[in-house]
Amino acid sequence: MTKFRNYTPHEIILNDGRSFPSEGVARVSARFTSFNEDGVCRQKFGDVEGLPEPEKGVKLIVSAMVLSASDRDDLVAPATGHPDTVRNEKGHIVSVPGFVGK
Repeated sequence: MTKFRNYTPHEIILNDGRSFPSEGVARVSARFTSFNEDGVCRQKFGDVEGLPEPEKGVKLIVSAMVLSASDRDDLVAPATGHPDTVRNEKGHIVSVPGFVGK
């Protein structure tokens, strides 16, 4: 069975009750252009930081932004847009049904 390690800043809880406490935080570096006359700039993403080396049988839980910025095949993100995502009365995510990967 695959082992999951969480590199988001908060605990991830699945609908089946499994939970994954944060073990660190992966981030994507970013650069910004100057603002144009309309007050709009562009953002360019760089390298992913804060992840351990790949390990056989281990998937790393990261944010969707980190997942999309990386070409690693050991990364997954919480399936927050899935219709089975559980939200509280304020609309905050309580749990997700699983993960998305590349």
